[in-house]
Amino acid sequence: MPQLSRQTGTSLSDINIVPFVDVMLVLLVIFMITAPILQSGIQVDVPKTKIVKEISESRVVVSIDRAQRIYIGDDAVNIHELGNKVHAQLHNSQGDAIYLRCDKTVPFGAFALVVDTLRQSGIQNISVVTEPLDEAPR
Repeated sequence: MPQLSRQTGTSLSDINIVPFVDVMLVLLVIFMITAPILQSGIQVDVPKTKIVKEISESRVVVSIDRAQRIYIGDDAVNIHELGNKVHAQLHNSQGDAIYLRCDKTVPFGAFALVVDTLRQSGIQNISVVTEPLDEAPR
């Protein structure tokens, strides 16, 4: 029986990066979709305006949801403790801005009460968070 000679050749030492790139692109898409959702755990449908200032820094965010519950970040807070808890999170109470997110269905009286409570505690720099209008072509 004749022997066939086999050539051993070179082994596959190259790393195939195509699956790695595929996985990384899928993860990138997932993070791009979920990042805006992770902005805040409190569901607030803020009003829409034509002029919107982009939030570029980490600031204290006070939210009022549809049920008129008040939150600092993701933590629920009583209206009577709002000023003290906001001051505890601020570095400079006179210069730092507070962002106020309020659902558009909340009555103006509840919104005004929160603003008044913040002002009575010495916070003067309060910015209201809105979303840009979706401009439809006419």
